[in-house]
Amino acid sequence: MSKSKTPRALAENEARAIALNMRTSSQKLNLVAASIRGKSAENALAELSFSKRRIAGEVKKVLQSAIANAENNHQLDVDRLYVAEASVGKSFTMKRFRARARGRVGRIVKPWSRLTVVVREREETA
Repeated sequence: MSKSKTPRALAENEARAIALNMRTSSQKLNLVAASIRGKSAENALAELSFSKRRIAGEVKKVLQSAIANAENNHQLDVDRLYVAEASVGKSFTMKRFRARARGRVGRIVKPWSRLTVVVREREETA
């Protein structure tokens, strides 16, 4: 006897990808995530390709992974996908220090973040 199968957390027309350790603050990552929320997958990829933010390349990889999951795992139509959710959360923070003048210490925090991208297939318009 084994445990019963866990029901799928997402709807049948959704797929997601998660990046657990992205080396940036959640505030900066949220600016990039906000720029793609609600856009079609194609427009969101174009937006990230030409963004000047450093972390945009990593966000683009996560979005491409979500699109690939939708296509290969759930047989969704790639042309009708859009970014339904792009949520950002804090991960761990590395704390370092730098020696300063007169025996003092300058604190350096190196924050990490996590990103979850959910793509959804649009309903057919008749």
